Amino acid sequence: MEDLLFVRTSEMPAPVEVLRDWHFRPGAFDRLTPPWEKARVVESPEPLADGARAVIEVSVGPFRKRWVAVHEVHDWGFVDRQESGPFAKWEHRHLFEAIDGQRSRLTDEIRYRLPLGPLGRIFGAPFVARKLDRLFRYRHETTAAALRAEMAGSPEPAPE
Repeated sequence: MEDLLFVRTSEMPAPVEVLRDWHFRPGAFDRLTPPWEKARVVESPEPLADGARAVIEVSVGPFRKRWVAVHEVHDWGFVDRQESGPFAKWEHRHLFEAIDGQRSRLTDEIRYRLPLGPLGRIFGAPFVARKLDRLFRYRHETTAAALRAEMAGSPEPAPE
């Protein structure tokens, strides 16, 4: 079955090195988790390095599911791949690109497959697409606000 694809790209108000460093700091996942999302970090991938594992407990309807992702670090960013969890496949590429000396581009590219084959795709794809859109809109807005504050020398703002 063909993978589904989600992509969100945003311009960030900081050099690419600052964008990258912000994502590699301890607590990055917690900072990027929206308040409405029912996710709990069981094992954090800190420091973020090749082979680092993240174990997150997520809500899938009325059930709790452990999601285990293994990380791979590259010059351009990093990838987390689901080892086990709620999806039939999940590969999330976090790309950091320089635009110029003061701006960068953040792209989140996710290739995924839903469980239950064609039925999962027919009934779950619209729901998952909406959820990913809302989640990554929040993540990109939170990242941009934090980077604006950092570039201005202010403490990082709390997520809204």
